[in-house]
Amino acid sequence: MKIQRLLPFALVCLVGLFAQTSLAQKKTIVLVRHAEKSTTGNATDMAKGDPDLSPEGLERAERLAKAVKKYKPDVVYSTDYKRTKQTAEPIAKLRRKEVQTYDPAKQADLIPLMLNGKPKHYLIIGHSNTTPALANLLFKKEVFKQLPDTEYGVYWVIKTKKGVVTKVEMYTF
Repeated sequence: MKIQRLLPFALVCLVGLFAQTSLAQKKTIVLVRHAEKSTTGNATDMAKGDPDLSPEGLERAERLAKAVKKYKPDVVYSTDYKRTKQTAEPIAKLRRKEVQTYDPAKQADLIPLMLNGKPKHYLIIGHSNTTPALANLLFKKEVFKQLPDTEYGVYWVIKTKKGVVTKVEMYTF
């Protein structure tokens, strides 16, 4: 009889401990804008604003995979556009991960998923306006400005501990 009464209490304690442990984890979040998009190609895709990567962009996506493999992304997120998914594919393939899509209009929803989730290493592929915006959301202040349309070779590495940003570094590739 006493064990039956203690079981719900023990379960609540375990759930609380798991939640605290998850939030206390150190996390590494890599943010990058998609590689160069094609300015020619399928007219329908171009009209919809969803072009493929250019040959230069495909090469840059391969360089990105080499540059960020040391961070060992457990989860790879991309917006649901060809250029972002194609940028994510080389590292996802290398890490044997599936590219998961997110809505750039709701990228704030990614924050609790990353900070409270079990994985420790994330790679998020976005756009010239959404990537710095996500960095600002993580940093909890406006630090980074929208990238120029010609900027494709930069990525952020954001380290967190207990849900707080402890370090932000920017690299080129």
